[in-house]
Amino acid sequence: MRTYVITGGTDGMGKGLALRFLRRGDRVIAVASGEEKGRALLAEARGLGAEGRAVFLRADLSTVAGMRQVVEEVAATAEAVDGLVFAAQRFRPKREETADGLEFTFALAYLSRFVIGHGLMEHLERAQAPVVMNIAGPGGLPGRVNWDDLQWREGYTGMRAAMQSSRCNDLLGAGFPARYPAARTRYVLYNPGFVNTSMADPLPQPRRAVTKTLARFFAMPVGKAIEPITALLDTAPGPAVTAYMRGKPLPLTGKDFDPAAAARLDRVTTDLLGQIAATR
Repeated sequence: MRTYVITGGTDGMGKGLALRFLRRGDRVIAVASGEEKGRALLAEARGLGAEGRAVFLRADLSTVAGMRQVVEEVAATAEAVDGLVFAAQRFRPKREETADGLEFTFALAYLSRFVIGHGLMEHLERAQAPVVMNIAGPGGLPGRVNWDDLQWREGYTGMRAAMQSSRCNDLLGAGFPARYPAARTRYVLYNPGFVNTSMADPLPQPRRAVTKTLARFFAMPVGKAIEPITALLDTAPGPAVTAYMRGKPLPLTGKDFDPAAAARLDRVTTDLLGQIAATR
């Protein structure tokens, strides 16, 4: 029996993967902030006869305390982690700040993956063929890391923040081999493309209605979108880090995967976490 930790595991692709693993007999620790959806997932697990293998871990992944909570609670309950899936993200049309004074998208979609990924490396390395699956946006819409203002205090748009988080995750994956040169864990960056999930819910009307209508006709259903992701989790790729767009491999070249930029972001992020810790 394998153990999977899935952030955003009570909705969308995260939930789809959670139910897929539970049906085949694996253990799932689903991390999310919403109590109602967490109870619903556990109810579905009971219906599958998987009640004893499903865990709902409620945590606010927009805060560093919530990120640390996940690391601590998973470490306390799981000897090894076979797969760590990052699926939590939430579009914010307007800029919001977290309790740590960080821009919400940066905190949830990038920083939580940095903290939890590094925090659970010891447990990943105990598994036979461990994989970190970072569901982000490699090879997708263009974006940039706003080095002079990572928190988008000026010039914020929801799309700019979302695209920056994707570029940060590209660099997070690209920097993995330098951090862990001897690791058995494999890091996968995966862009599923347009999938029919609840991502449009925070959009203002009429954009929400238009996006949902388009999704019904043109977006990939969750069940189909998770197939290649499941395959990559089941059979870890050979290289330390790989990137895919809808199941097709992407070259790890260009500025999105630049090793120097990856090292720079690692330093900046580590310093930022140090500053936050110093205020607690």
